[in-house]
This record gives sequence, C-alpha cells and structure tokens, in this order.
Amino acid sequence: MKIVQEISLISVGSFEESSDWSIIRAEVREAISLIVHPPGASNFTINPAKHGNGVKPIKEACMIALKDRFGWRLETSINYATRSPGKVDATKVLDSYLFALEWETGNISSSHRAINKMVLGLLRGVFLGAVLILPSRKLYPYLTDRIGNYEELPYFDVWRAVRLQEGFLAVFVIEHDQVDSNVPMIAKGTDGRALV
Repeated sequence: MKIVQEISLISVGSFEESSDWSIIRAEVREAISLIVHPPGASNFTINPAKHGNGVKPIKEACMIALKDRFGWRLETSINYATRSPGKVDATKVLDSYLFALEWETGNISSSHRAINKMVLGLLRGVFLGAVLILPSRKLYPYLTDRIGNYEELPYFDVWRAVRLQEGFLAVFVIEHDQVDSNVPMIAKGTDGRALV
C-alpha cells in the first residue's frame, strides 16, 4: 500500500523537526508499505468491485507491523477526559508522553471522533504527537460502503485553530498500488454495516 499525501495539520513546538518524529514517520511509512494484497504479493492490489472489500484485514496488517517490528502498543486505554474517549489504535512511548496513531476506516463520523480524540490528548498534554491514517477518495469506492475518506474531512482549519503549548498532528492518506478484477476481494467483518 502507498501513502499519497502527508499533511502536517498541527505543528506547535519543535516535534516536527525532532529525531523522534523522523523515527516514527519512518516506522509508520514502513508499516503501511508492508500492507500487501493478495497475501504474499509485493504490493497492494485491490479488486475494483464497488464497496466489495472489507477493511479490517488492511488495518490489522499495519497494526501487526507496528507492534511486532517497532514495539508499539495496540488498543491503548487512555483516561484524559470526563468520559473515556475510547482506546487508541496504537501508541509509542516518548519519555513521559505518548505518540498516538489512529487508523480510520470507519464512517466519516468515526474519522471526526478519531481526530477529536487525538486533539483532546494533545490539549491534555498526554500526547506529544499523533497521526491519523485514512483512505483516499480513489480507494474509498472499493471498500465497505460508507467508509470515511480524506476528501470528506473539510474541518482542517478548525483543528488548526486549536491553541496548544506544544503538539503535532499529521494526516496520512493511503491508497492501493493497483486494481485488478482477478484478485480476490478482501474479507469483510461483521461490525456495524460491514456486510451491507
């Protein structure tokens, strides 16, 4: 799989120029590049059936790479709000802070929640940095119906206006390497509307 865009959404302080970000960025890029389909292939080819492919195996491939190759923690519980905003998909410890990563292939409301969860963590001083990964508009039609995608997130200026003492938030937009109607479709899960 490939990254087609990297957007630095919030950058306050020196984190974006730090060696920590260089290492994390390289790890995230490599984890995404290791997502292949069909299994055993050297790149990510998707069957172009409209809303025909599931998303869970794609996310799992990235999470396994982050955990097994680079030592990230998965499904991290964080309490930094009156009510818990939910677990973070992956975290990496940076001294007394965490770097958070959310992989977003739910609906567009889910994408907003993921960014808000990370921004709140930055405001509370729990996260020093965070990254959201989500599909491009080109990948969107081939995945489970109603998946959020980068082009559907119009509120970047709202998040950029958040006042922080220090913090960093990036968005990585992912896409398939090629399409081929002869490759098998990616299995769908059973959550929500996944089988529709």
